[in-house]
Amino acid sequence: MLFLAGSMLLPIQGKGQDDSSTDNAQLHRAKTVFDTIYAKYSADNTRLLRENYPFDESYRADYLAGESHSSVNDYAYLWPFSGTLSAANALFESTGDASYLRWIDQHILPGLQAYYDDSRTPAAYASYIRSKGHSDRFYDDNIWLGIDFAELYLHSGKPEYLDKAREIWTFVTSGQDTVLGGGVYWCEQKKESKNTCSNAPAAVFALRLFEATGDSVYFHQGKAWYEWTKKWLQDPDDGLYWDNVALNGKVNKRKYPYNSGQMLQSAALLYRITGDQRYLGDAQQIAESGYRFFFEAFKAADGNVHTLLKRSNNWFIAVMLRGYVQLFEIDGNRIYLDAFSESLDYAWQHARSPEGLFSQEWRRVTKPESRRWLLDQAAMAEMYARMAGIH
Repeated sequence: MLFLAGSMLLPIQGKGQDDSSTDNAQLHRAKTVFDTIYAKYSADNTRLLRENYPFDESYRADYLAGESHSSVNDYAYLWPFSGTLSAANALFESTGDASYLRWIDQHILPGLQAYYDDSRTPAAYASYIRSKGHSDRFYDDNIWLGIDFAELYLHSGKPEYLDKAREIWTFVTSGQDTVLGGGVYWCEQKKESKNTCSNAPAAVFALRLFEATGDSVYFHQGKAWYEWTKKWLQDPDDGLYWDNVALNGKVNKRKYPYNSGQMLQSAALLYRITGDQRYLGDAQQIAESGYRFFFEAFKAADGNVHTLLKRSNNWFIAVMLRGYVQLFEIDGNRIYLDAFSESLDYAWQHARSPEGLFSQEWRRVTKPESRRWLLDQAAMAEMYARMAGIH
């Protein structure tokens, strides 16, 4: 029997409260990084952001599906821009402070609209601003937005967020077919692989929509995507997840934090919705294996040994953290979150530039970097905000 778990706001810790206490240190950090993003990355006379600070005309993104633009990209691509929505979402969830909703409505969503492409059906968000012509549309880019909109609805009750989530749902479901028995592609224009990063978060998105609406269609689809990903992309030795499967069945066995983290979150949500112990077992296996695989002991210059995250894309780590937080809300095991906290504390103390910006190296910052990526900053703001909401 399915049941809809209630969504509760965490205790409010608004901007006007003292952020200097130990309990509020992470919140202070989250706010500081978030404010720094808009101080350093804003593009004049727009609601858009730059991809890097300082702006670098020679920069070309290397994370697209073979897509490139010959002209200078004046603004960030969708993926890093969307990280600011996730950061603001996390800040609102952790504080209950409505000023973050106002910032979303007045700054982030008007900027996001520049990427909205309804010239193709179904409508969705493109990888670059629509005024520069057609660019590829990625299912995972849209799923991350859908998750944020579903969660914003759950925490605010504002129907316009649910409307956006449902519109994105239409696009996401258009990206699956019967090849390999189901699953969502990575890129609409280049249907060459089905990735964990487009199927595990699709399951999270579906389950969040089920929590928001009670419509069992979302539950059953979320469960199906979870099972499909587990069948094709789980490493049977440790329970973690590989990156993608090509249409000929060949699996790319790279392991990234966000892939396993989204399956961890999916399993925790499925347990919360159904009470089925199998899902709790799945979640706890991923959590323990992820702890062993993505963390390591690090001896600092002062001789102290820390348990720290291995270097990765900061945003991959932030998405993995979402899964650990989801599990903590069920089993109360603080070991993993304490390790995240130790890493984030160390990064705050050792890895910020003079401008207050982060790179992906949190330990031995031996030389200055020529530019700092927008998404790295958004991910740090999100992580500090999520840690602030844990009690």
